[in-house]
Amino acid sequence: MYAIVEIAGQQFKVQKDQKIFVNRLHQEEGASVSFDTVMLKADGSNVEVGAPNIAGASVEAQIIKHIKGDKVLIFHKKRRTGYQKMNGFRPYLTQIQIKDIK
Repeated sequence: MYAIVEIAGQQFKVQKDQKIFVNRLHQEEGASVSFDTVMLKADGSNVEVGAPNIAGASVEAQIIKHIKGDKVLIFHKKRRTGYQKMNGFRPYLTQIQIKDIK
């Protein structure tokens, strides 16, 4: 069984007991969260598609930890002018574990 759910502005394909990294959530570590924007739910050959969301469906998850991701480098260059600029950042992420798809 899997579902496609929107978490923090992005869509993820999730299954039970799966661990994923999402954009930083404001809840504390160890807290339970529920996501109500389920767009698709599939159980074997039984597929339910929402328009745009499935009414009454939700995904339960638990926050494991908050981390900073790997460094993302941004390089800007303009041809024939000698202009180069290197910049980078480390995104703030939250690791969650999917507990149940209802």
